[in-house]
Amino acid sequence: QVPLKPGRSLMDWIRLTKSGKDLTGLKGRLIEVTEDELAKHNKKEDCWICIRGFVYNVTPYMEYHPGGEDELMKAAGTDGTDLFDQVHRWVNYESMLKECLVGRMAVKPIAVPKGEFFKNEIIPKSLLENYMLNIFWYALRKQIYSLLYCLFYSYDWFQTDSFITVVIYTKQKDMNAELVVVDCQDKRLRAEIIMGDHSYLVDLGSNSVKPFSLLVNIAEKVGKVEIILKKKDNGHWEKLGQPLESHNTFIKRTDRGLFYRKCKLVSKTEVTHDTKLFCLTLPKSTHLRVPAGQHVYLKQIIAGTEVVKPYTPVLPSLPLDFKEPSRHDGAHLYLMIKIYSHGLFTQALDHLQIGDCISVSNPEGNFKKSRLHNLEDLFLLAAGTGFTPMVKLLNLALAEVRCLRTVKLLFFNKTEDDVLWRDQLEQLALKDERFVVQFILSQPTKDWVGKEGKISSSLLSEFVQRSRKDSKVLVCICGPTPFTEQGVQ
Repeated sequence: QVPLKPGRSLMDWIRLTKSGKDLTGLKGRLIEVTEDELAKHNKKEDCWICIRGFVYNVTPYMEYHPGGEDELMKAAGTDGTDLFDQVHRWVNYESMLKECLVGRMAVKPIAVPKGEFFKNEIIPKSLLENYMLNIFWYALRKQIYSLLYCLFYSYDWFQTDSFITVVIYTKQKDMNAELVVVDCQDKRLRAEIIMGDHSYLVDLGSNSVKPFSLLVNIAEKVGKVEIILKKKDNGHWEKLGQPLESHNTFIKRTDRGLFYRKCKLVSKTEVTHDTKLFCLTLPKSTHLRVPAGQHVYLKQIIAGTEVVKPYTPVLPSLPLDFKEPSRHDGAHLYLMIKIYSHGLFTQALDHLQIGDCISVSNPEGNFKKSRLHNLEDLFLLAAGTGFTPMVKLLNLALAEVRCLRTVKLLFFNKTEDDVLWRDQLEQLALKDERFVVQFILSQPTKDWVGKEGKISSSLLSEFVQRSRKDSKVLVCICGPTPFTEQGVQ
């Protein structure tokens, strides 16, 4: 994120979209936009972007964009779908930019090369048949690909008078609780099995499942998942349920979209003067575990606009004994969130009362636990709440990576009052000789005796040193964008 000018907050943008002002420059008309026309609008004072076939005039949004104007300009005058999906697929751009909609992209005509096979530019029958055949084989390959995966990933179901057991077969030998997300809500059973970048989905509508009756058993070595549901009324079922649109499919996770469930706020605890630890309880009909290095999205409707933000779940506290991993109870999510005085979303979070609900997505992220295999040195560079993804990573590394020699946390903050869990980190450093923490302040008081400044090559060269010459090293960085980019450099 970048600092925005006064009067350029998300709430200010929502007000502008509801003001009735023409934000497209087309006086309410929707037009069909060609590639050539789109390409003309590639300047900050005249910027159009295409996302999933729809064109938006983002010129008025420039000064309101949290990532800054330069990020928007990367897609100026082009199709920005891929870039959008890489950076924030989770944002509901249709809601945020609905008043900026210019129109739909024109269907691009198929270019046909001219040559000796063409007379009067008419496509010969043989070439057209060839083209149609290529389309057919492409569709057939996709269908075969899907069918092949269904040979490996399938499901079955069994019943007694009182219970239904859904069994999902994955053939995945390292299956574990973090790879299974199950929800039984709103007359719907949804079970998603994560397989790297893809997932297998069982998605059925049913009126006859009793709420709060979900039990999940996982046979890790054979990759079998059992979901046990209690029937609303005893008796024999003719079928499990009505298949929904994406039922029994194996596709990329990014193509699935986000799925949410409502979680209840059960406590708020002050961590620092502006940061709180929120504890949310999952529905009893949900099975969800968030792996280390991954995050969830929180969704709220604010002033009639859907607003979504990512947060990384943490542990309720920092364990000091890493003889075995800290096991999540499976019922709660803990989120450490900084409350910004002018932050629309975090202010709304802070105003939630105990017992209020908020929508929480499935886990997202591409960090793989396998990156810690055979690791000897782990360096963590965090700024502010960029510390949150380091919490579970610390626990995982110190508890499970047997060959680990050192874990070093370089923790950047403005003042001493901003340091999250300082006492716990210092206790951990005393308790476990593998762990070292260094606090760096950019705005210290005169009494501060530790290190001062911002991230720099001189600080890192002193801190990031291997325990031995050829040790296997992993460096993880999280914080504001400028901090992260400079750290990577």
